[in-house]
Amino acid sequence: MDTRKHIEVCFSPYLFPLHKEEYEIVVVIDVLRATSAICAAFDNGVKAVIPVATIEEARSYQEQGYLVGAERGGQIVEGFDFGNSPYSYMNDDLKDQEVVLSTTNGTKAIDLAKDAETVVIGSLLNLDALCEWLVEQDKNILCLCSGWQNKFNLEDTICAGAITEHLINTGKFKSDEDSSIAAKYLYLSAKDNYMGYLKSSSHRRRLKNLNLNEDIKYCLTPNQSSVIPVLKDGKLVNIKNSK
Repeated sequence: MDTRKHIEVCFSPYLFPLHKEEYEIVVVIDVLRATSAICAAFDNGVKAVIPVATIEEARSYQEQGYLVGAERGGQIVEGFDFGNSPYSYMNDDLKDQEVVLSTTNGTKAIDLAKDAETVVIGSLLNLDALCEWLVEQDKNILCLCSGWQNKFNLEDTICAGAITEHLINTGKFKSDEDSSIAAKYLYLSAKDNYMGYLKSSSHRRRLKNLNLNEDIKYCLTPNQSSVIPVLKDGKLVNIKNSK
């Protein structure tokens, strides 16, 4: 009997309802930039990140005195403390704080997946650490790409492909979906030069036009982090500190 668990890829939140009943773990991926920023936040001592889907929710938290990051269309929403640049979280003032984050794509995907048994944050930054942790869980896994406004994008799919390739190579997982096979081959094509491969991608061009090249370079540099952010009671916490 085949006892391997499934690792599959969902290309966009729009397709998530077709998958959600089958997987115990959902890995939410938004490489440029929400999930990368979340990893950076924990690396820099943030206690918890509260992801919210709407600007209205973000304003409500702000009125309660929270530090709040809000981004739409790649830019900081006027009136908020910061956006979703990883560099915004490299700030000693945020250490041991609970901060709130609302973004165009990533936090909406987290909200969509919140009823899963486990929701974990994935990026290229924490790729190896995340893969090792996922193998230990021995459960069925869905990589949910945040995409761009419910559309397919390259960088999230490549990251999902990297996770898929790693887990399948352990011999403990299998993939049946064409989306997972496609993601894996995109990753294999891109892995030696993410920056070059993604040069013409829509979101990289979008951020470049906003003069956010340093963010792009940071987010596309793998394995700078070993944090495992998981959703617990509506807050993302680093699993290493939550046991």
